[in-house]
Amino acid sequence: METLALIIAVIALVIAVAAFMRTGGVRELKHQVQTLNSTTDSVRDRTADALNRLEQLVRGKERSKPDEPSAPPTRADTR
Repeated sequence: METLALIIAVIALVIAVAAFMRTGGVRELKHQVQTLNSTTDSVRDRTADALNRLEQLVRGKERSKPDEPSAPPTRADTR
């Protein structure tokens, strides 16, 4: 019985390797990893920028743009 299980496992392994090679193999896998890394870097940069802007907003250091009129002080600012 153990021999039959070993034979089935080896056959399944051969089929899995053949399917992996047919779908692109290691080269395609490396390409997908590279694409994912570049996407992750882009998202990381945008998240860092958003957090930086949020920090400036929370700390009250937000710079107003020169062409925009400044907002009137709120009730909390006048206290």
